[in-house]
Amino acid sequence: MPKSSKSVKRGDLDDDATESARDLLSNEDGTDEPFKKAALIVNGDGPGGRAKDVEEAGSDEEEEERPAWNSKLQYILAQVGFSVGLGNVWRFPYLCQKNGGGAYLVPYLILLILIGIPLFFLELAVGQRIRRGSIGVWNYISPRLGGIGFASCVVCFFVALYYNVIIGWSLFYFSQSFQQPLPWHECPLIKNKTSTYVVPECDKSSATTYYWYRVALNISDNISESGGLNWKMTLCLLAAWTMVCLAMIKGIQSSGKVMYFSSLFPYLVLICFLVRSLLLKGSVDGIKHMFTPQIDIMADPKVWREAATQVFFALGLGFGGVIAFSSYNKRDNNCHFDAVLVSFINFFTSVLATLVVFAVLGFKANIMNDKCIATNTNRVVSLLGSRIEASLIPHHINLSAPESITADDYHQIISVIRAVQEEDFNKLGLEMCSIEKELNQTVQGTGLAFIAFTEAMTHFPASPFWSVMFFLMLVNLGLGSMFGTIEGILTPLIDTFKVRKELLTVGCCVLAFSIGLLFVQRSGNYFVAMFDDYSATLPLLIVVILENVAVAWVYGVDKFFEDLRDMLGFSPYRFYFYMWKFVTPILLLVLLGSSFIQLVMTPPSYSAWSQEQAVEQKLGFPVWGIVVCISLVIMAILPVPVVFCLRFCNIIEDGPSGLSSVSYKKGRIIAETPQTDDADDASLIHGKSPSQEPSPMPGIYRKHATNNANNANATAVPPEVDMAPNGRYGIGYLMAEVRDMPESDL
Repeated sequence: MPKSSKSVKRGDLDDDATESARDLLSNEDGTDEPFKKAALIVNGDGPGGRAKDVEEAGSDEEEEERPAWNSKLQYILAQVGFSVGLGNVWRFPYLCQKNGGGAYLVPYLILLILIGIPLFFLELAVGQRIRRGSIGVWNYISPRLGGIGFASCVVCFFVALYYNVIIGWSLFYFSQSFQQPLPWHECPLIKNKTSTYVVPECDKSSATTYYWYRVALNISDNISESGGLNWKMTLCLLAAWTMVCLAMIKGIQSSGKVMYFSSLFPYLVLICFLVRSLLLKGSVDGIKHMFTPQIDIMADPKVWREAATQVFFALGLGFGGVIAFSSYNKRDNNCHFDAVLVSFINFFTSVLATLVVFAVLGFKANIMNDKCIATNTNRVVSLLGSRIEASLIPHHINLSAPESITADDYHQIISVIRAVQEEDFNKLGLEMCSIEKELNQTVQGTGLAFIAFTEAMTHFPASPFWSVMFFLMLVNLGLGSMFGTIEGILTPLIDTFKVRKELLTVGCCVLAFSIGLLFVQRSGNYFVAMFDDYSATLPLLIVVILENVAVAWVYGVDKFFEDLRDMLGFSPYRFYFYMWKFVTPILLLVLLGSSFIQLVMTPPSYSAWSQEQAVEQKLGFPVWGIVVCISLVIMAILPVPVVFCLRFCNIIEDGPSGLSSVSYKKGRIIAETPQTDDADDASLIHGKSPSQEPSPMPGIYRKHATNNANNANATAVPPEVDMAPNGRYGIGYLMAEVRDMPESDL
């Protein structure tokens, strides 16, 4: 792998420098100029080549510039912001509740150690060592597997399309939260000449459900019914893409500063929500329900498959964002520590968000349970003497004051009535009100934030304040993940095709917004579900499997360990050797196989909102919808076989020769010459290790005479003497002739 690029500062080398090669090598990492340029133009005019000064490179110099993080904290916050996202607030609590509560945490933690941390460490290491985006990294490791990077970019683009729509939804709710009472607090009323009544669709569902589907989305009945653009959401989507563009347009130098707020603010909100929710009635019931273990569920393979999928997506593996962020690190950064730290921060964030969600849902469940008891108690009172005998009511219970009836009192009444009138009980229309029943109605995905959570907040004191904080937190969580996703698109394209960061960022955001109009139609929510289910799951699994195979089997784990030892200064635990070589690929293949089986056995479908019935109903995708689902998977994976075939058939030159690179260190310049041995296509270090390579011979550099008046008396320089980059006599190394080619032959 190429070493980290660093520049030579003018004046660092004295006029009469006599440092030995060993002295120079010992000082190679002495500079802390992360934003200095590492550009060097190589001419073939002499036997050893001629090195021109960086300043003479002109505009080419800027294209070779690679910025770095201002601090380690900024980098960690960027990785945390990318990995900690909306899924920690939505998906993890739902899966935890669905799959046995506290028992779900056991398989999740096991798979985090077996799959998550090793693969996260792998992506951090290759990005930091090669200092390129996903395209350059995998093209460098093995040109025939260069399509992995392009596949990551395609998946990132698909995910960014619909992920920013969710941020747009959060912006809409944020803008509507500055009202007292909140607009989704009660169902709207319809007035006519004779009466006033509640909107039927809202009356059949709930105020928050109606607001989400009818006011916010104005959703159509099925995916085939477009219904035109929803202009409110279109403006919110435009605002979301504008925010992303402005934050990313200057690269990590600007987005890194944004990370201080976008990564830390959600934790402040979550802690405030947790403290506030623990003071609410019934919050403990929700937490008990959350962590009540159901050990028998752990034997279900589906639980392990869903836990593995959640680990996979929680860390952002395969998107290229992890590689892109780590490529801006210093060469000797301890990426192993980063991998473990970020992984466990992500895990504890999920647990924190789960505590908050279920504390709030426990409060909501108690509110709904009290309403259920009051409603059914009034029904019992109305049936007394006609269908229910008064003697069935326990003497210590006073039905003349229904508001004083507790949950225990109501359960006693229902138990007695059911025991005596068992056959006719169902005809009485009485419900078995239960907090457990209410908690089991927790909804998944967007419904958790925009229906269940908003309903709970309507019962909070000072509900507008908490609503503003909650949706501002969602916007921040979404933006943190979006920065990593967009960086996973921009960095590899800039590294490969050498385009300007600003132009590519604006062009990418404009294109994504234009395509994103598909998701802000009245039927847009159905397309969000389609892209979420089919554009990322299988393609990302395949991408990560190929990444693991490329490093562990194509390049070789032993050589990769040598690279890590050279980069980190220590050898990683042997645990990672067996994980990368055997355990993780097998587990990923099992996960891929089970996902394929589920896809085949479960026809593509989506949840559609029926306006007439005011309920969600499962509908199958039309034929064109199934074609789109399959096309999303194929388009995401297509770059892998295409690049492999082009390389294999020699349509594009196969081999690392086009990927030659020059590494720059303080006081030395090393030319990494290409190898012609096809058997070593996957080599990350071209040539021998530093311990085996003979020391390069130092050469003397001096400026050539010029026609400038100030240099009229300059002494002519023999042609065999090369120029020093700093314009003075100094010690350097003669460059081998390197062909000036882009990083990727594609």
